[in-house]
Amino acid sequence: MISAGDFRNGITFEMDGQVFQVVEFQHVKPGKGSAFVRTKYRNVKTGGVVERSFNPNEKFEKAQLDRSDMTYLYQDGDLYYFMDVNTYEQIPFTAESIGNALKFLKENMVCKVVAYKGEIFGLEPPIFVELEITECEPGVRGDTANNATKNAVVETGAIIKVPLFINQGEIVRVDTRTGEYMERA
Repeated sequence: MISAGDFRNGITFEMDGQVFQVVEFQHVKPGKGSAFVRTKYRNVKTGGVVERSFNPNEKFEKAQLDRSDMTYLYQDGDLYYFMDVNTYEQIPFTAESIGNALKFLKENMVCKVVAYKGEIFGLEPPIFVELEITECEPGVRGDTANNATKNAVVETGAIIKVPLFINQGEIVRVDTRTGEYMERA
C-alpha cells in the first residue's frame, strides 16, 4: 500500500480498478485547513491525464509494472511482430497498442514492453533513436538567422522539424518522447 503523501513522479498505483502513474505532484499546506496533495496522474492503459487533489492519508494499492525487452521484427498487415529476447517468443501487436511509438520504430530495434498482471498494454521505444532523413527541402546558405526549422521526413515516415542546415541522407538523433530533433548522429 502507498499513501498519497508518498507520491513521487513515476510512481504507479491502482485506483478504481485502473492503473495510474504520477506525472506531477505538489504537497500543499495552506495556512487554514488541512494539508493535501495536488496530483497530475496518467492512466497507463488509455494515456488520459487527470488532475486531482488527495488527502495525504488516502491509501492506494501500489502497482508493479513489468517491463521486458523485445525486438521489433516486422509488420504483417495490421500487426507488428515483436520477439522476446529471452524466450524468442513472437508476439503480435496492433497499431493502437503501440500508440505514438509507431512513428519511430525500425526493424531490429529493442523496445520495452510494459505489462501489468500479465496483460500487455504499452510499448516504450528507446528514448533516442537515430534515423535517416529521406525527404526534405535543401538548405539555403545564410538562411539561419532566427533558429529557423523546416519539415523533414525520416525513414520510418514520421515528419519532424529540423534546422535548415540538415539535408537529405543525413542521420539525425530524435527524442521519441517529444518527436523533436536533437542533433546530427
